Amino acid sequence: MNETINSLLTKTPEQGFELAVKLAQKGVVVTQTDETIRKKLRPKYSRNANSLIAASEVIAIHFQTVAMANNYWKRSASNFNLKK
Repeated sequence: MNETINSLLTKTPEQGFELAVKLAQKGVVVTQTDETIRKKLRPKYSRNANSLIAASEVIAIHFQTVAMANNYWKRSASNFNLKK
């Protein structure tokens, strides 16, 4: 998880989503720096619906940021001839 993120720009929304997941993962690593503790806690939160929903919310917020940086909404609207 030592990969550096140099830009929020991505070629596709799918790559943008992958970047959002990576940002969320990096946030956990920065928040809990002890890998042993992270591994110890994972079985508990990975079976907890509220924890999974919270993780999804964090990813969604990061994806909104990436989408704004890439102007996905306006690009998609013009690709499908939708009104802006």
